[in-house]
Amino acid sequence: TSVICSDKTGTLTQNKMTVKEVYLNGKITDIEKDNLTDYTKLMKCLVYCNDCNYDFTKKKMSETLHGDPTELALINMFFKDVPKLEEYISKVHRVYDIPFDSTRKMMSVIMNENGKETCYVKGAPERLLDRCNYILENNKIKPFTYQKKKQVMDFISAMSSRALRCLAAAYKEENLSKNSKLEENLIFIGVTGSIDPPRKEAGEAVLKCKLAGIKPIMITGDHQNTALAIAKSLNICNNDSQVMTGEQIENIDDKELEGKVNKIRVFARVSPSHKLRIVRAFKKNKNVVAMTGDGVNDAPAIKEADIGIAMGISGTDVTKEASSMILMDDDFSTIVAAVEEGRIIYDNIRKFIRYLLSCNLGEVLTMFLATVFYLPNPLSPIQILLVNLATDGLPAIALGVDPADSDIMRQMPRAKNESIFARGLVEKIVVRGTLIGLCTLLAFMVGRYYRMDLETCRTLALCTLVMSQLIHVFECRSERHSIFEIKLFTNMWLVGAVLVSIILICLVLYVPFLREIFHTVALNLKQWLIVLFFSGIIALINSVYLLVKSK
Repeated sequence: TSVICSDKTGTLTQNKMTVKEVYLNGKITDIEKDNLTDYTKLMKCLVYCNDCNYDFTKKKMSETLHGDPTELALINMFFKDVPKLEEYISKVHRVYDIPFDSTRKMMSVIMNENGKETCYVKGAPERLLDRCNYILENNKIKPFTYQKKKQVMDFISAMSSRALRCLAAAYKEENLSKNSKLEENLIFIGVTGSIDPPRKEAGEAVLKCKLAGIKPIMITGDHQNTALAIAKSLNICNNDSQVMTGEQIENIDDKELEGKVNKIRVFARVSPSHKLRIVRAFKKNKNVVAMTGDGVNDAPAIKEADIGIAMGISGTDVTKEASSMILMDDDFSTIVAAVEEGRIIYDNIRKFIRYLLSCNLGEVLTMFLATVFYLPNPLSPIQILLVNLATDGLPAIALGVDPADSDIMRQMPRAKNESIFARGLVEKIVVRGTLIGLCTLLAFMVGRYYRMDLETCRTLALCTLVMSQLIHVFECRSERHSIFEIKLFTNMWLVGAVLVSIILICLVLYVPFLREIFHTVALNLKQWLIVLFFSGIIALINSVYLLVKSK
C-alpha cells in the first residue's frame, strides 16, 4: 500500500459528535454558556427534521436514542431527559419527507403540529443558504440580503476553521408542495457547529504511515475548513494548498486530476462519484490504493481500489461484499496495523525462502563438488535426510513467526509487481548457499588431510553443515542488519528450534545406537573446533561486512 484514502468521521475521528457552538440572531453562542431551549424554531427544526429512532421504554438518553451521531448530537443539545423528549415528539407527526442524500446534502420534512403544517430543512450551509430568501432574527422574518448572507458565511467559515462541523437550519410555512420546490424560498434560522474529536491513536498512525512511505489521504463530506483543521491536528497536511473540494473535482477532467492528485492530502465536500475518480487518479500515478467506505454508494470506489476497506460497524452489506477487507472497529490505526502485519508476513516469507533455499543449495553443492573432484560422498543418504527433516525444518518454521524488524515501518512500500526474490534475495541465497557448501566440503577435506576415517570425515561435514545452517538462521532474521545487531532472544520459538536441533545432532553423535543408524562418530574437542571454525567464519565475515556497510 502506498496510499490510504480514509473517511474522516469515525475512522480518523471518534464519531462522538457534540454541538459546541450555534450561530443565531447574528452572533455565535457557546451552548455551554447559554440556554438554547428558548430558541424554539431552531429546536423544532433540528429535532423534527431528524431520523433518529426512539425507544421511550428506556430511562437513559443514551439508550433511548439510536441513529447517526450528528443527529443524536442535535437532540442531546436540547434534551437531557427522556420524558421531556417523549412529550415534545408526541405533539407532532411527520406528513412527508425528502431524505438526506450525498448529492443534495440536505434533508426536508413536513410536520403537522396541531393541524398546522410546517416544512423544516437542515443541511450543508453552502447548499441551504442558496435556497433561503429570508432570515429569522429575534423571531422576526426579514429579507436575506447579500450582505447578511456574506456575514453568515463569514461566521460559518470561522466556525469551520475551529474544526466544527457546520449544519444549517431553515423552514417555511407556505407553498408546501411535495416536490423539488419544497426546498426553495426558505427562511434561514441558524447554524450549529459540532465537534468530533480526532482519535488519540490516529495521529500516531498517520506518523507511522509517513515514515513507511505511505500517503494518508482524508476524504470527507465536511466543509474544507473543518477538514483542514482536523487534518492539521493529525499532521495529514500543512496548508490549504493540499486541500481539494468536490466542486473543484467537478470542474476538471480526469487527466488534470491525475496531475494534481499526488499533491493533495484532503478531499472535502466530496460525493461517492468523486471517490471513484480519486481512486482512479491515484492508480494512474502507479500507487497501490487502499480506500475506506461505508455507504452503498461507496461500493464502486471500494471495488476499484487495490484494497477496498469496508467499515465493520457502520458499513452496509453491499460495501462489505465489494471490499477486500472489513475493518471491525472502524479505526484508521487498525488499517496501519494491518499494513504492518502484512509487511511482517511478507518479510517472514522471504526469510523462510532465503533460509531453506540457501541450506538446500549448500547441501546440493557439497554433494555435487565432491563428485566433480572425485571425492567420496561427504554425507550419507540418511544424514542428508536427518538434515532436511530435523535440523532444517524446525528453524525454518520458527522463522515464519519471527517478530518484525524494528524499522519495518520505516521502509518504502515495495512495488506492486515486485518479485519475491527482488532486492538482492537471489544473490544472498546463491552466495550464502555456496559458502555453506564450500565450508562443509572443506571440513570434510580437512578430516581427509589429517587421515581421519571416512565416518569421522562425514561426521565433521554433517556437523559443519548443521552448525552453518543454525548460525545462518539468525542471519536470515534481517536483510538489513548483521547478526550482532539483532536481538537474538526476541523470537523464543527460533531459539527453542535451534536448541532442539543442536540436541538432536548431539544425540546422533553421542548415543551409541543412534551412531550406528546415522553412521557417525563422537567428535572430540579438536574436531569440534574444526566444525565451529568452518561454520562460524563465513557468518563472522558477513556480519562485519554488513556493519561496515551500514556505517
